Amino acid sequence: MKNKFLICIAGPTAIGKTALSIKLANAFHTEIISADSRQFFKEMQIGTAAPSKSELAEAPHHFIHHLSIEDDYSVGDFEKEALQKVEDLFKKHDVLILVGGSGLYIKALLEGLDEFPEVAPEIRFGLNERLELEGLPVLQQQLKELDPQYYTQIDINNPHRVIRALEISLASGKPFSSFLNKPSKERNFKTIQIGLTADREDIYDRINRRVDIMMDEGLMEEAQALYPKRKLNALNTVGYKEIFAFFEGRTDLETAVEEIKKNTRRFAKRQLTWFRKDKSITWFDYTTPTSKITDFIEEEISRYEA
Repeated sequence: MKNKFLICIAGPTAIGKTALSIKLANAFHTEIISADSRQFFKEMQIGTAAPSKSELAEAPHHFIHHLSIEDDYSVGDFEKEALQKVEDLFKKHDVLILVGGSGLYIKALLEGLDEFPEVAPEIRFGLNERLELEGLPVLQQQLKELDPQYYTQIDINNPHRVIRALEISLASGKPFSSFLNKPSKERNFKTIQIGLTADREDIYDRINRRVDIMMDEGLMEEAQALYPKRKLNALNTVGYKEIFAFFEGRTDLETAVEEIKKNTRRFAKRQLTWFRKDKSITWFDYTTPTSKITDFIEEEISRYEA
């Protein structure tokens, strides 16, 4: 696909990526691909700050609410399906917009996933059994011992990520991190990467206000409807697990809301750490006029085509 461009908008949660993606999609008369893994699930609308019905109507979106929380879906599945969608959309567009805060999913589409050895089912089963019987801290400690490098890079409170790293380490006898950052796969499109950022205080303030809005919009009711399925991996995420703790009497509501804000701020910090390692991202303050970003993209496209 010669002279096809995928414009990637990355950055921390609550920074304004959705609004910018819609403006850029309209400026380039194109469509949007979401790489926000939390927004894939149709049951999780409020707690994931998914685009509203009015926002979805402003530009065509893909990979928003296309799954159920009960579906087994991996980043590898996303890479395969998103590549096919990109190929299809490039038949009618020269520019597409990719937006999201899930760094691994963005990497999967832009560069391809790292290849890992096969894992015997009994290893995965054993780790999940230990998670149930002994709790996540035991597995966190094991990962810290087997792969201290990766331990500092991931969300260690995500049991899926911890178990994935452990099962590869145990199956191969090598640290999980040793399989990462291999040469990128060839893609038949050019990539222009944009990052939105702000001062830490502004990011934290936007996060705090967003959580308050979520509560006003009915996060409690949404979490209540999902509570019976709380053990599903999709629901082990910020915004839901804290409310579940309130339902179970392990905390009061005010504390639960403050925990959502705190954990979301931590999540944003990890997002920025991930994205700032990528030197191909050009960063803009979140208050930058859309016209200035559009001009930058057009200049980059012209440079590629020169």
